[in-house]
Amino acid sequence: MKKTFLFTSLLILSSSNFAATINNKSPQQDQLGYSYGYVMGRSNAETLKDINLDAFIQGLKQGSSGQKATLTDEEMAKALTQYKQKSEAKQLDEFKQTAIENAKVGDAFLAENTKKAGIVTTKSGLQYQVLQTGQGKTPKLTSKVKVNYEGRLLNGTIFDSSIARNQPIDFQVNQVIQGWTEGLQLMQEGAKYRFFIPAKLAYGEIGSGDTIEPNSTLIFDVELLQVLP
Repeated sequence: MKKTFLFTSLLILSSSNFAATINNKSPQQDQLGYSYGYVMGRSNAETLKDINLDAFIQGLKQGSSGQKATLTDEEMAKALTQYKQKSEAKQLDEFKQTAIENAKVGDAFLAENTKKAGIVTTKSGLQYQVLQTGQGKTPKLTSKVKVNYEGRLLNGTIFDSSIARNQPIDFQVNQVIQGWTEGLQLMQEGAKYRFFIPAKLAYGEIGSGDTIEPNSTLIFDVELLQVLP
């Protein structure tokens, strides 16, 4: 009897504290409001973790209805600036830590990789493996070449592939990352090499885009199709 009463009390409290669930039978205005709120929440999930949602909703309601804010413009600007500075400092710390960890992983990989048969290490630290020899021209620093390639991270993630796109690319040898510039000048037309490129010869401490993190060691399979006129 007591358990039934407690369950009923909780049910009443729950129904009084929460709005009805929105579904495809709800009024269009409710569906619109829910959809807008959900998309906003999903898109800003990281930021919303750090704020009081009740305060956010209060500010949203007052701002959208033209009510006078309970904070001055200067006070709101200060709060937003402080949050931005704190957030950027946290991101910078995480970025630096990621760079340190990737450098350690990359160094360990290259040190072990150089012990394997068929791996050649140049003075710069570039490592390469000949998958297929070529018999044509060898490009120079200012040569324009046509290549097929596939790039991946040490964990096997493929981040770019002209092979998958079935679309070779043309470029000048000295207009790409250092590891490629050096490696391509070791190849002849028709050759296929695998480059193991340390971060300092790739995208360094900055990285590239969302996939290539700072201090990432990269692996590229490259086929030199042609040294262009």
